[in-house]
Amino acid sequence: MSLKFSKKEKLKSRKAIEQLFQARQSVHVFPLRLIWRKLDFPLSQSPAQFAVSVPKRAFAKAVQRNRIKRIIREVYRLNKADFYAALPKEEGQFGCMLLYSGRREPTFAEIEKSLKKLIKILPKKLKTKERKEEKPT
Repeated sequence: MSLKFSKKEKLKSRKAIEQLFQARQSVHVFPLRLIWRKLDFPLSQSPAQFAVSVPKRAFAKAVQRNRIKRIIREVYRLNKADFYAALPKEEGQFGCMLLYSGRREPTFAEIEKSLKKLIKILPKKLKTKERKEEKPT
């Protein structure tokens, strides 16, 4: 698997991002919140498309926001194989967004620690979501 963060792996579709926030499927490990949703229509060949957001309210200067986003994308790029392994194989494509919720600029190690915890929690959350969907029928 390539360690590149290619254009095909970036979530850019406004419609898909809106659907992410409507689905309300998320997990939080300070300072990161991962929001995900199985996409109705695959946008590329990759198992997941990914986006990053840092609040303007917490970081008024674009330089700060861009630096945090750069750190998060780099950590994701290096741990992408583990992230893909945590996703169900035959489910299709997932749209994922990482939101930074801290109030100060993080270090690379802090973000990496949080993302690894998220990767461990994600399969459990996906399984509980599947069980909830199966019960009503």
